[in-house]
Amino acid sequence: MELNLFSFITQLAVLVLLLGAAHQPLGAYLATTFTSRRHLALERGLYRVSGIDAQADQHWKVYVRSLLAFSALSIVVVFLGQLLQGVLPFNQGHGAVDPWVALNTAVSFVTNTNWQTYAPEATLGFGVQMLLLAVQNFLSAAVGLAVAVALVRGLVRSETHNVGNFWVDLTRGTFRVLLPLATVAAVVLVITGVVQNWGGTDIHTLASHAAQTVPGGPVASQEAIKELGTNGGGYFNANSAHPFENPNAFSSLFEVFLLLLIPFSLPAMYGRMVGDRRQGYTVLTVMVAFWLVSTSLMALAVGSYAHTGTGVGEGFEQRLGVAPSAIFATATTLTSTGAVNVAHDSLPPLAGGLAMLNMMLGEIAPGGVGSGLYGLLVLAVVAVFIGGLMVGRTPEFLGKKIGAAPMKLVAVYILTTPVLALAGTSLTAGIPALAANAPAAGPHGFSEILYAFTSAANNNGSAFGGITTSGPPLAAMLAVVMLLGRFIPMVLVLALAGTLAKQRKVPDTAGTLATHGPLFATLLGGVSLLVTALIYFPALALGPAAEGLLK
Repeated sequence: MELNLFSFITQLAVLVLLLGAAHQPLGAYLATTFTSRRHLALERGLYRVSGIDAQADQHWKVYVRSLLAFSALSIVVVFLGQLLQGVLPFNQGHGAVDPWVALNTAVSFVTNTNWQTYAPEATLGFGVQMLLLAVQNFLSAAVGLAVAVALVRGLVRSETHNVGNFWVDLTRGTFRVLLPLATVAAVVLVITGVVQNWGGTDIHTLASHAAQTVPGGPVASQEAIKELGTNGGGYFNANSAHPFENPNAFSSLFEVFLLLLIPFSLPAMYGRMVGDRRQGYTVLTVMVAFWLVSTSLMALAVGSYAHTGTGVGEGFEQRLGVAPSAIFATATTLTSTGAVNVAHDSLPPLAGGLAMLNMMLGEIAPGGVGSGLYGLLVLAVVAVFIGGLMVGRTPEFLGKKIGAAPMKLVAVYILTTPVLALAGTSLTAGIPALAANAPAAGPHGFSEILYAFTSAANNNGSAFGGITTSGPPLAAMLAVVMLLGRFIPMVLVLALAGTLAKQRKVPDTAGTLATHGPLFATLLGGVSLLVTALIYFPALALGPAAEGLLK
């Protein structure tokens, strides 16, 4: 099976047109949603029942405590719900989930990682899938969106430590943004042929007298928010390669559109909220450039391997072809989405390495819902700092001076994810009992371990399927990495927002570095790539690069 170049270019062009058409309208809606002083009737009722003061403007530390308390409670609820599955309604005959798997799953879905150490259709019933996991798909995405909005407020406000109200941001992100979009998306997916029923699993006897198991369930509704919220985590074990989750070429392209929709619209929201749309266009330019280059390189890597005579077949969806697989694999690893329509373990070595590199960039092109924008804005602070050093003056970003305090927070932010990913990889690879969970010989086995911890630390959730992570040691290690990889960066971003909000804005002068336009976009893209290269390239050399040379 070889790459159809015409199909690849056509599908990429359709995505560019659709995402370009949605960029400003959705960005404007997002900006209005998070700046409006008006609360909807449903929201006011929810605030009264919950005892929330919707008019309160929270100090950034209170915002952090609210976020962490909500997330901790969510983990407990999802964990206990899996242990009690046998007595919950709609369990489809499934009993309690293994505690280690339940812990890993609870942390995974609350952190927007959606790493799955289990076969969903054989482990979970409708109740857990819908009432726990699908709900977390909404809430975890809304949490990421809230943090991004808080950081933008920090850039806009002056002489205050307040960055908004977490509970209001969470509610608006869920009910005004994610729920309406997911409802429309679910209807479209049903029309394309994605399953949505209460039929459960049926066993049919074929003409050959063989038994065929046909699973069912509320798939389209979960598929919609799984992609829209950049969550990942399939209803079926085969994820978006399963024909009931992704039945045809149109549904495959539509699912890619969904997972890119909000992240690519957030720069427009950012530009409107800071009062300068050029800022948003600059961020968007960097995101789009990385996405287009990475997608093209992925297609080239897969296509070149096909022309070697060995071809590509195992792990690739034969119904769709190579082009949708290359587009999907890039989109899912450049965002924090673990959904896949191709087995990443079957990607050619250099293509697999590129998938890892996409995550190592920090998933900023365009990244997850909220996390992509705030990740790139953190790197923009680094770019401004470097630019200031070049011209010999104190760096400024949107009128805020970037001194020692912001740079300390940024430095820890940049180092957190790589430390988690590389420490987990080295520990697992260095202990024979743990390394045995990735039985592939040589560089590929190392790549499976590196991919797993890179995915967990970046809250992606996709995997090289050759590694087994359901045992207690790796399940616990990955849960810790997912937890720290999600919430340490969020706390640092909110601290940065509070630090910037405290400052009084300084006016631009002739020596101020412009943070819009081609020059700054190039600087920002270069900084993003350079930071990743300095940290990760040695590990990539030991894994996919070495395997590619051996091939």
